[in-house]
Parts: sequence; C-alpha cells; structure tokens
Amino acid sequence: MTDVAFDRAVADPAPIQPASRPNLDKGFNPLTMILFFGILATGLLFVAYSIYVDVNATGARVTTYLPYILLFVALLIALGFEFVNGFHDTANAVATVIYTHSLPAEVAVMWSGFFNFLGVLMSSGAVAFGIVSLLPVELILQVGSSAGFAMVFALLIAAILWNLGTWFFGLPASSSHTLIGSIIGVGIANAVMRGRDGTSGVDWSKATEIGYALLLSPLVGFICAAVLLLALKFIVRNPALYAAPEGNKAPPLWIRGLLIATCTGVSFAHGSNDGQKGMGLIMLILIGTVPTAYALNRALPESQVVQFQKTSDAASRVIAAKGAGHSIIGDPRPAVTQYIALHHINEGTYPSLAALVKDVGDQVARYGSLTKVPAEAVGNTRNDMYLTSEAIRFLMKDRENDLNKEEIATLNAYKGSLDAATKFIPTWVKIAVAIALGLGTMIGWKRIVVTVGEKIGKTHLTYAQGASAELVAAATIGAADVFGLPVSTTHVLSSGVAGTMAANGSGLQWSTIRNLLMAWVLTLPCAIALSATLYVIFSRIF
Repeated sequence: MTDVAFDRAVADPAPIQPASRPNLDKGFNPLTMILFFGILATGLLFVAYSIYVDVNATGARVTTYLPYILLFVALLIALGFEFVNGFHDTANAVATVIYTHSLPAEVAVMWSGFFNFLGVLMSSGAVAFGIVSLLPVELILQVGSSAGFAMVFALLIAAILWNLGTWFFGLPASSSHTLIGSIIGVGIANAVMRGRDGTSGVDWSKATEIGYALLLSPLVGFICAAVLLLALKFIVRNPALYAAPEGNKAPPLWIRGLLIATCTGVSFAHGSNDGQKGMGLIMLILIGTVPTAYALNRALPESQVVQFQKTSDAASRVIAAKGAGHSIIGDPRPAVTQYIALHHINEGTYPSLAALVKDVGDQVARYGSLTKVPAEAVGNTRNDMYLTSEAIRFLMKDRENDLNKEEIATLNAYKGSLDAATKFIPTWVKIAVAIALGLGTMIGWKRIVVTVGEKIGKTHLTYAQGASAELVAAATIGAADVFGLPVSTTHVLSSGVAGTMAANGSGLQWSTIRNLLMAWVLTLPCAIALSATLYVIFSRIF
C-alpha cells in the first residue's frame, strides 16, 4: 500500500459495522468461584502455618496470644489493602484487551490476575522498603508498641477507605498515591502529638523523590503513548492496526497477540511494583508483633556475617575520624535519632554515630551469627541496625557532611550489610501478597474498566491505541521497579489512553478528564487528613 493510500485509509476508513460494547456482565461459573475461595482459604492457612514454623524455629516460648491476635487482624487488613489494590488498579491492564475484543472479560481478568501473582513473586523488594522509609523513625523503632499499631491500622484503613470510595464512583485514582498520603498523614499527626512541627514527621527528601515519580508518571504516560502511536503510524503501514474492532469480531491474530502481550506486561509490572508496598507494611507488622522471628534476617549466611564485621570496622574508622576531638557520655541513640528527625549535623552527631556503630559491631561479634542472637535481644539489635542505617543514609545525602568519595563508598558498603540483616522479605510474605493481589484482580474490576474503555476518548479504542498505552505503562512501571520508586499503574495507563486519543485526533471526554484530575489532586490531601484523624483516634484507643 502506498503512503498516500495508507494515510487515506487511516484518516477516512471504509464504513464498517460499529464496534460493539464487550460483554462485561458474564459472571464466573460456580467451579471458578469454588476455586477462588479455595485458594483464599489455602492462602490464609499457609500464612498461619508459615508464622508457626518461623516462631517455632526460634525456640521462643509463647506466654501470651495477644500479639498473635493483633498480628492476625493487622495481616488481614494489610492483605485486604492488596486485595482492593488488585481490583482497583489492575482493571487498567485489562481494559484494552477487553475493549478490543482480544480476550473475553472473564478470561482477561484471570489472565491478568495470574501475571500479577508472578510479578509479586519475582519482585526485588526495593520498593517495599522505600515506602517504609517515609514513616517516622521513632514509630518504626517502636512498631510493636501501641503507637506502632495505631500507625499501621490508621494508614492501611485510610488507604482502603479512599480506594473503595474512588472505585465506587469508577474513578481510576492511584493506590500508590493514596498510600503515600496515608503515610504522610500519620507522620504529621505523630509529630504534632509529640509537640513538634508537623513538617518534621516526614522524610521530605524521600517524599519529594517519590512525589516526583507519582506526579511525572501521568505526563510520561500521556506524552510517550502519543509519540509511540504516531511512530507506529509512520513505521507500520497497516490500516488494520489503527481501526476499531468491527462488531464483536476479534482482531487479526498478530494484533491480538500484541495486545495480550502488552496486557501481560502491565499486569506483571503492576504486581512487581504495587505488590511490594504491602510487603513492606507486612514486614513492619511482623517485626512489631513477632520480633524474635522477623526482626533480623536469620537466613543470612555466615559468609555475610563475616563480611558485616569487615564493613563495620571500616565504617567505624571513617565515622570515628570525623568525630575526633569530641566525646559523648551515656546512650548515643537519642542523638542519632534526633539527627534523623532534624537532619542537622552538630558536634555530637559523628561521635554518637561512631559509638552506635561500634556497639552494633560488638553485638554481632558477641553472638557470632544472627541466628544466635537471644530472643530478648533481637528487637534491640535490630533497632540499633536500622537506626544506624537510616543515619548513614541521611549523612551521605547531607550537604553539610565532609565525606569524600572513598568514605562514602565505605559507608555505602556498611549500609548494605545492615540492610541485608534488617530489610528482608520471607518467601511466604511474597506468596501471601501475590495471592491477595491476584485474587483481587478478579473482583470488582468492571467500574474502572468502563471508565478507561469508554469514558476517556470520544471514539472507540483502536488496536494501536491500546497497545501503545500498555507498552508505555509496562515500560514505565518496570523502570520504576528497578530504581525502587513506586509509580501509579492507574495514572500511567489512563493518561496513556488519553494521550493516544489526543494524538489520533479522536477527542477527549473532558467531563471524565476533569473528574480524573480532581481525583488525582484530591487523593493526597484527603488521604493525609483521613489517616491523620484515624491515627489520633487509634492512639487514644490502643
């Protein structure tokens, strides 16, 4: 086909039967529902059994069941967040294959759920602890206290409530955005309740870094999807790719394969990124309720413990040299905690940190292995390691420090050893989150699918538009996963669809775009206010 003929075919396609609305009302057969609830029950039993095995392996005696009751409730809420996240966010991944008739709706959601499951299992864990680092350090160190439980319950319940509200109105708001807002709300409320400035309750440098990722991802989705569609039109001169489905007819096989592949990529990327947010919070819950089993990585091999001693000695020399001429009396932890909260180096910062590094090294040397740390000392050792890691993280970013490249490399190596001992995710946690997210994909997806498939553009979604939006979404989320940044599947994909509509000259439904923008703008302040309020209430209850 000549270029002129192609351009004419794309701009003025021959009259065909209008695309039909896909069948979104066909339910799952009873066997599928039995399988659904069977997997759900099996997952819960697997979680309970895994916790029993891990606790039993520590040899600690169970003297009260109250922590396990709180653990069960907190895990249900955390997994409930991931379940809601599944049907709230993953609907974006299946909208394109459903509205191009590439897959029936019921098949598409099960397919997407399976690849969400795989994405969670194969995730790196970097995003999980990026989210956790936003929380106030004093609450993380006391996560097993009443304030710690108030924090976990407040931020999770606030995120679930806002997600359910936006889902009810069919608005594809961001679960990532919601969770970040909930964490910031808890941090602000905690600081105010302790008599400090509300801005001191949040790691704003990390929040800004994550905020940029969340705010820029819709622009990336819109622009890149639009550019990709225009590039496809220039490179792939096949009018069939740029046409809307004809009636209920499935697309040509090669186009169908492309769309299913992009849906698979988005689903996998969503699982690998969004699933980690729940993992980080679940680890906080486990550390707070069952520290003997989960405060330290008891699976760390002996070789890494030996390496820890080497990096600890090197870091201790660097920090002690910076603090030469100053000394401290008493416990160094308050001074280090204050530095993390205020991000201000004073004459006590380096000597206090040097003392804490030496203390951590002495503890590990005394026991010889993390598996030999006594049950009563596990929590304190873990807190010291975490406190030291966070202080070094801020110190390396602090413009007031006088560290050279070699010293920064030494501290980075030591921080890596600390993180290996404290920032880990057991396999069963990944499996539990994978099940929750995967099963959530199969429930309640219709409202968001209709918005993405019918209410963003004025014309029916074409094959090329669906593929462009999903390719950009998968690539963006995958890149964010590598760099440990949480981005919104919802923002990237829905803005990508809008970008392809604009590039194609199809027109946008501005009432929907306005509602989407309003939801995106209101998500952060509403989540902050909701979680802050719940934190104050729960702090008085627990």
